[in-house]
Amino acid sequence: MTAQECIVGRRSIRKFKAEPVSHELLEQIVETASYAPSWKHTQITRYIVIEGELKDRIAREATSVYPGNGNIIANAPALVAVTFIKNRSGFERDGSFSTPKGDRWQMYDAGVASQTFCLAAYEQGLGTVILGLFDQDKIEDMLQLPEDRELAALIPVGYPDEAPVAPRRKPVTDLISYQS
Repeated sequence: MTAQECIVGRRSIRKFKAEPVSHELLEQIVETASYAPSWKHTQITRYIVIEGELKDRIAREATSVYPGNGNIIANAPALVAVTFIKNRSGFERDGSFSTPKGDRWQMYDAGVASQTFCLAAYEQGLGTVILGLFDQDKIEDMLQLPEDRELAALIPVGYPDEAPVAPRRKPVTDLISYQS
């Protein structure tokens, strides 16, 4: 599979087969995702694989802001919490910001890592969807995240039980401009 085939072929999957995903396969995907670029190579992204009762509890108790996400999580064999180490990406060693974006750069790095994770999963025959609507504080508490970590996104992962068609894309002329 070429990079273009992977990017163009990947879809957000919201329905999964009941078949579990092996820990070895998830580790291989994270190893691939570890090559995602990051601010000054800080590599702040960390992945927590959630299965079983804790996954089901998150689906029931931490998705009231958008209950559809609870259904997606409940249906997936595994849920990946994408977290990051705070105050490193976009910062200098003295704690000052390196960029006018302040602390927002850490979410950029987590986003790049999330997409890289999803593309690596797709290449291995797995489906994913990046979720952003959930009760962050409740999930961070359930996961007992240390103070220096923050939850960026949730990614349900499993073998797809649907094959969505690609949504229409805007024409390139709407997406690009040139300046001299």
